[in-house]
Amino acid sequence: MPRLPIVFFGHGSPMIALEKNAVTRTWREMAERIGKPKAILCISAHWQTRGTAVTAMAEPRTIHDFGAFPQALFDMQYPAPGDPELAARVKELLAPMPVTLDANWGLDHGTWSVLVHAYPEADIPVIQLGMDVGKTPAGHWEVGRLLRPLRDEGVLIMGTGNIVHNLPAMDWGNPDAPPYPWADQFNAAMCKAVTADTPQAVIDYQALGDAARLSVPSPDHFLPLLYVLGARHEGERAQLNPHFIHHKSLSMTSALIGAA
Repeated sequence: MPRLPIVFFGHGSPMIALEKNAVTRTWREMAERIGKPKAILCISAHWQTRGTAVTAMAEPRTIHDFGAFPQALFDMQYPAPGDPELAARVKELLAPMPVTLDANWGLDHGTWSVLVHAYPEADIPVIQLGMDVGKTPAGHWEVGRLLRPLRDEGVLIMGTGNIVHNLPAMDWGNPDAPPYPWADQFNAAMCKAVTADTPQAVIDYQALGDAARLSVPSPDHFLPLLYVLGARHEGERAQLNPHFIHHKSLSMTSALIGAA
């Protein structure tokens, strides 16, 4: 089986699961370019753990981990199967790092709000990897590096989050307003590092000072990018699309890496 690409999705609001727009069409096109993998390993912004964990159930539940949204969003299901054997393979690749085989979590909206568009048939096994809150940025990148062999085993490694994610600063009433200068600066710097294949600049994102502090007020939505970059082989080309910031402080930039 040829080596699969890796992908980071800028997932935005959970409402995107109900929408049909340029972003969701692009996600579907990205999936068509990738092809149908044997399984998917997702690192979502919405599952942080104490220690590293991986979902290991045969039938993961669809988690509606959000509040005041329309009932139609709570009614959505993504009934993809799990893959306990893949979970065990992840544990093997990360040894001797302790990895919990989790039977409780499932698929959170960071995963299924993207996959309902990218792979709507829900017939590909999906597992999630929990992000250990005790790790440094370099530690998260290193986990991605250890998972690289999965790409040659038919497994799609995907991260979902946002490079810039500052909800309190968002201009909710004007999605097309120009981004804040700090958001534009940070997004541009991170995208330059991704396209130039200089991951250390992403690992050291906090060196950008106030632009980083405002763009990443908490690391949860940023860290999935580090796992994807860790799984990258040197010299693989990155393509950014969609690539924009809306509501002034929410980056919808996605990156497809290693595609033909």
